[in-house]
Amino acid sequence: MTHRGSRVLHVGSLSRVEGEGALHLSVHDGTVTRAQLRIYEPPRFFEAFLRGRSYAEPPDITARVCGICPVAYQLSACAAIENACGITVDPALRVLRRLLYCGEWIESQTLHIYLLHAPDFLGCDSAIELARTARGHVERGLRLKQAGNAILELLGGRAIHPVNVRIGGFHRVPTVAELRPLAGQLERALDDAWQTVEWVSGFEFPDAEVDADLFALAEPETYAIETGTPAVLRADSDTPNLFPLHTFLDRVREEHLPHSTALHATLDGRRHLTGSLARFAISGRWLSRTAVRAARAAGLGDPRAGVFSRNPYRSILVRAVEVVYAVDEALRIIRAYERPRRPYTEVPATAGTGHGATEAPRGLLYHRYVLDAEGTVTDARLVPPTAQNQGAIEDDLRRTAQRAITQSDIEDEELTRLCERAIRNHDPCISCSTHFLDLTVDRT
Repeated sequence: MTHRGSRVLHVGSLSRVEGEGALHLSVHDGTVTRAQLRIYEPPRFFEAFLRGRSYAEPPDITARVCGICPVAYQLSACAAIENACGITVDPALRVLRRLLYCGEWIESQTLHIYLLHAPDFLGCDSAIELARTARGHVERGLRLKQAGNAILELLGGRAIHPVNVRIGGFHRVPTVAELRPLAGQLERALDDAWQTVEWVSGFEFPDAEVDADLFALAEPETYAIETGTPAVLRADSDTPNLFPLHTFLDRVREEHLPHSTALHATLDGRRHLTGSLARFAISGRWLSRTAVRAARAAGLGDPRAGVFSRNPYRSILVRAVEVVYAVDEALRIIRAYERPRRPYTEVPATAGTGHGATEAPRGLLYHRYVLDAEGTVTDARLVPPTAQNQGAIEDDLRRTAQRAITQSDIEDEELTRLCERAIRNHDPCISCSTHFLDLTVDRT
């Protein structure tokens, strides 16, 4: 096939991503002129649903944004509302929240590694095909996911859209006796997580680099999950810069582009990327000793020495290391657990504006709520990871396609597969990225 003239590749529905999206690629005389990740899921109006509701309701309502990462939405909502009301939650309850979040990291990252991403490296079209050729690996992934779900079920009441989370803490906290059996399951899961690292470290990784600033939460002396301060690592810097969370919307700006129902975001007017690669770069030095050993075993180098990767194909390695960390951290919390005296800290209604952010598996998730004196939500703003990542994904997609076209006489079918793979490297959660848009209709 010749590359002269124009070529247009259109994939109406991407496979092995969460939610529904499409790919549009335009090539003219060997140059990629347009690369678009088209998110066409309809607006879901969550921000509008929240207006007029009681300040106690956002954790339950926003959990419905995503069935894979509901805890991220619940705890971001709780953090923002507690911030608006000027309340600091009891430390023992904050630790339990971290444990709950570890459960979500385990099940969500494992789902991506085994069912969505690994087939790309092993030449399979689906996880079902992978199960036929590598049944033992897929079974291991399902065991790992079950371990994460077990944490969600015990602390959250159920694995999907947990019902035990509330502002100030939980409706009920487990006893030591109830929590202890999880330790045995997690010890076995730690073995599975290590084997996952060993497995994915054997994959072949094409050379590539994301041209975007890296953006994640940072928390001194710990790997940020459920709390932290926004930190940005510029593409031309080795040192993260932090800024106050309440200035988030001054720094992260969203705009509507015609080809997507999700808003595109920039950080200080520049492309940025959230998620595992960003977290590892910004907070890798605070990983546990076990996770640091896993990073070295994965070929990622020593994060405590400031070593990190911008290669999106190697993001699967970082996710595997984060699973090791989440299991290890969950075991640490369970072994030291003492039941809090009360399941929640009282949060009286207060007029104010609150900001909250946590690290969803796919990246930094931000919530802002404005409350009146009765605790009614008068305004809500949610900025999910995929909306922030879409610009970086499209740039990576364009660069990937350009390299392929420049280096070989690639057929459209193979180019399409390559582009889909580039998108899946970033694990977009497309359903999470859609929210209300202002619509203007011109009639003549």
